[in-house]
Amino acid sequence: MSHFRCLLVDIEGTTTPISFVHEKLFPLARERLEDFLRLNWTRPEVQDSVQLIRQQAAADIAAGAADCPAVPEPTGTDFGGAPVRNAVAANVRWQMASDRKTGGLKQLQGQIWRDAFTAGQVKGAVFDDVPAAFRRCNNAGISVYIYSSGSVEAQKLIFTYSQHGDMQPMFAGNFDTAIGAKTVSDSYTRIAEQIGLPPNDILFLSDNTKEVAAAIAAGMQTAVLSRPGNAPLTEQDEKQYRVLTSFESIAAQ
Repeated sequence: MSHFRCLLVDIEGTTTPISFVHEKLFPLARERLEDFLRLNWTRPEVQDSVQLIRQQAAADIAAGAADCPAVPEPTGTDFGGAPVRNAVAANVRWQMASDRKTGGLKQLQGQIWRDAFTAGQVKGAVFDDVPAAFRRCNNAGISVYIYSSGSVEAQKLIFTYSQHGDMQPMFAGNFDTAIGAKTVSDSYTRIAEQIGLPPNDILFLSDNTKEVAAAIAAGMQTAVLSRPGNAPLTEQDEKQYRVLTSFESIAAQ
């Protein structure tokens, strides 16, 4: 691959096993959902997430999702209390059943996970080859950024409380889908603008070929990660994209 000045990486299936997200984090969010809402219902940040979920529910229903649980408007000092909490929980479970990646859902999941990470009940899983690659980039003056569908808070939790220790200082910044969907090329154009580099100076790594195709359309260098547990690549994928099985070649001399 050509010289690059910035490394932009996905998390799930790229730096972190898919199994950690689907078998650890998602079940934890489902298990603690109702208790978290009950205990933290009036916190402003939780109500911010609830409002995003409410707006998304209205949009889904308007788009024809008849089975989407509606979220009523808040009333009174308790923001509608148990009836609205129950509606939010029903909507979150509905979204998670379809592996949705909406902003409100991801934001609320991050808030639930925070308690588990900070209490030491969960350690972020990161492939063993990743920290060394990030250190090589840091030492070579190559900035490292994260771009994930998970909220920025969730991203920081995984790397701050990783099994390799606090990795967050290795990053120059984090992006989530607030900047745009990961399969849309304009999102990568906006990221390049915010980083302040031409797209061709940025190397984007992901396990998702649709994301990689969008980054290519924006002018970025790319590679697809083929990790254990990832969806298998087709023969066409292997011909069309640069494929890596680890980060061992990244910024290697």
